[in-house]
Amino acid sequence: MFYRRLSNRRRLAVVAAALVVVAVVTAAAQAGQRHPVSGRVIAQVMGYEGASWLERPEREREEAPSKAIEALDIRPGQIVADVGAGSGYYTVRLAGRVGTSGKVFATDIQPQMLALLRQRVLRDRLTQVEVVQATTTDSGLPANQLDLILMVDVYHELASPQAVLRQLRTALKPDGRLVLIEFRKESAWVPIREEHKMSVKEARMELEAEGYRFERVIDVLPWQHILVFRR
Repeated sequence: MFYRRLSNRRRLAVVAAALVVVAVVTAAAQAGQRHPVSGRVIAQVMGYEGASWLERPEREREEAPSKAIEALDIRPGQIVADVGAGSGYYTVRLAGRVGTSGKVFATDIQPQMLALLRQRVLRDRLTQVEVVQATTTDSGLPANQLDLILMVDVYHELASPQAVLRQLRTALKPDGRLVLIEFRKESAWVPIREEHKMSVKEARMELEAEGYRFERVIDVLPWQHILVFRR
């Protein structure tokens, strides 16, 4: 009854405050959490305040996303997902590959990131992109429809990685690909904090435990692995 009596503005304020509390509690619970299979420390999620870092001009030189997209061999008409899409840096590149005959689901758990993403989709008239509000345990993707699910520097931050992997597996087509792009833990010189890196061994341990088939590592990027798994 209390919520129904509030004005629309007050309702929005209540919802916003609740989201902040959830984010703080989630971050606190996640701090120091270790993956039960590999034992790695799960990194805290980068907040929406870091969106400008995702869009930095030097990203092409440092991370070579154009090479990553090329290596994924995405074809027109395919259905793909950018999980943890953030501000949409990779989303627009995926949309260019699948074309108007394909579809891109762009998901994130942060409403502020999704707002930035929606602005970008509208500005660039990306009619093939559907923006999806995810949760820490559910990507919101439909079952058995995805040719490819991409996570760029996202997987290592998942608070509930096992639950998410199980849900993503149901979203893939029978021979669909799950691709992780992660900073190389094997390379100490990569200028990223250790908890935001992953080794091939860690990724394989964690994903194979959930039934994924490891296919290959594509090492064409300056700082990151491209890790390809099949459903």
